[in-house]
Amino acid sequence: MRLSNQRLSRRPCQRADEVVDALGAVQAQDFPAAKWSLALRMRKTTDREIEESFNAGRILRVHVLRPTWHFVTPSDIRWMIELTSPRVRKSLSSYNKRLELDDALFAKSHEAVTRALGGRNYLTRREIKKILERIGITTNVQRLAHIMAAAELEGLICSGPLRGRQHTYALLEERAPRTSRLPREEALARLCLKYFSGHGPAQLKDFAWWSGLGDTISRAALDSVKSELEMIPLNEKMYWFKNDGPAPPAAPAALLLSIYDEYTIAYTDRSDLSGERDVEKMISMGNAVTAAIVIGGKVTGTWKRSVGKNGVEIRLSPFRKLNKTERAAVLEQVSRYGEFLGMKAIVRE
Repeated sequence: MRLSNQRLSRRPCQRADEVVDALGAVQAQDFPAAKWSLALRMRKTTDREIEESFNAGRILRVHVLRPTWHFVTPSDIRWMIELTSPRVRKSLSSYNKRLELDDALFAKSHEAVTRALGGRNYLTRREIKKILERIGITTNVQRLAHIMAAAELEGLICSGPLRGRQHTYALLEERAPRTSRLPREEALARLCLKYFSGHGPAQLKDFAWWSGLGDTISRAALDSVKSELEMIPLNEKMYWFKNDGPAPPAAPAALLLSIYDEYTIAYTDRSDLSGERDVEKMISMGNAVTAAIVIGGKVTGTWKRSVGKNGVEIRLSPFRKLNKTERAAVLEQVSRYGEFLGMKAIVRE
């Protein structure tokens, strides 16, 4: 059911913004990996086509929900920032204090950054660094990252189009049309429904973590939309989901999921993702949510990519020996990834 609701086994989307809208938000601090996450949920597309959607502003990248980047749609970005930014700011407050960043400095940096970006003057982080240093604001990597995140959390800036391989910033005012302000209760209900529609079946604690809102607020949000959801009890846990169609199709034979893919990252309880020993193996490798080989819905290994002049090298690390059918399914996904990048895919094991 999760594979189906996450658009990995049914109703593949036509456009990148349809994927983001269906899931509510898509974690995106690793930009190349996040593009592949979207592609897995779309009909045949390419890396370039998704970048075109990003550059055109049909999907935006901003700090929201938790202290990390997510893709969101222009129609959702304002109310999501307003709803979740207070808790994100609170989680960053101790770091800001350590970096000697306070409200007075943020007021000064916000004014300088928004003035510089006005008129669709998209700027890279390095260019903004020079502007801030000219007005006496010292910036190292960490300070600058927190200064820019603070401006995002105020709803002032968001992603601009790529300039070559460099990311730029833009005024939110110039990238997302103004929408009617949502009352807090309505925003909570909307975020909750988006999560359980695009990620269910899931538990309350999964939503509390994904949304960044914590247990108490998340429980109130779930209570407000229970009448629109269904619940499955399983192993003394309660899983909520939105039932809006026929029974889900069978799980895909194989998938190569990116690091931070919503299928693995969006749940605090990952006990059902694979066999217990497999999860232990992932943790022992240093990252419980790394790029994953998924067979029949279960994590059965990891993979890494390395892009070179002759193509993209895919190194597969399954946790067990794959049978002939499973291996063929995985190799088919490797080919799909190569086609997505427009490169020859070379397998290493």
